[in-house]
Amino acid sequence: MKLQDIKPIAEAVLQELAPHCFRIQIAGSIRREQEDCRDIEIVAIPKPYETGLFEDGIASVVNKWQKVKGDLPCKYTQRILPEGIKLDLFFAVPDNWGYILAIRTGCAEFSKMVLADSWVAKGYRGHEGFLYARKEAPISIQEEVELFRIIDVPYMDPQARTSEFAIKYSELLKKRKQ
Repeated sequence: MKLQDIKPIAEAVLQELAPHCFRIQIAGSIRREQEDCRDIEIVAIPKPYETGLFEDGIASVVNKWQKVKGDLPCKYTQRILPEGIKLDLFFAVPDNWGYILAIRTGCAEFSKMVLADSWVAKGYRGHEGFLYARKEAPISIQEEVELFRIIDVPYMDPQARTSEFAIKYSELLKKRKQ
């Protein structure tokens, strides 16, 4: 679907979820402003909510959409919106917001070849939605720029996070190791 067609739908979903969140942002190909987008990705820090018989908060919105995977409460759920578009909804907390948003903004090659390969090279590991140094407590990453700083990669605007850049960056890192 073209960006100009999917972006208003994503913004409407964001507005519907926003009252139930401390923080929420569109991620993925829409945030990168790609001309063609296959789905809507949103990262959110939800306010406390109930599920089940007394469902409220974000659950009352999300559970009206067809579930593909992920029963609330969870870290990730995938839904089909009434327009037939897939929604990937990622839940974060303040201490992993920047980490989750950076990874979910992507693209996949950028997240793997630039972000993950860089943190591995620095001795970190990603696990369960957090970045760790050795076996210590998770590192608080509240903003994307903090992740880039920790892994020693200059911050990049979402539109620059392309697979072409990721491939070139990966090749440069391989040459430096030789």
